[in-house]
Amino acid sequence: MAHFAQIDNNNIVINIIVVHNNELLNQDGNEVEQKGINFCKSLLGQDTNWIQTSYNGNFRKNYAGIGYQYDQTRDAFIAPKPYNSWILNTDTCRWEAPIPYPTDGKFYSWDEPTKNWVLIST
Repeated sequence: MAHFAQIDNNNIVINIIVVHNNELLNQDGNEVEQKGINFCKSLLGQDTNWIQTSYNGNFRKNYAGIGYQYDQTRDAFIAPKPYNSWILNTDTCRWEAPIPYPTDGKFYSWDEPTKNWVLIST
């Protein structure tokens, strides 16, 4: 199955649908993204915008989610920024805390006012 993200005029994901792989096949039996886009438009309107997304992140860095932004320059889907202090890793297109998550096997949550990980469970 193929997955397609509908984006609005600001490149924000507003819908995701699943399309059978057969809808993407050209006359040679190869998958073609544009055929999937055309199929999505035939279902939900010619004025809609669609981009294929990979459920396992094989392309476009991350699987699209509602509210994600499609970055045309990076050809990637990027989640909304979770905290003001977090920084976008331009290789993975994922947000990262300014300090690494502790590796002691305990559970932490991010505390934005202190910009630090706070222990929540041992």
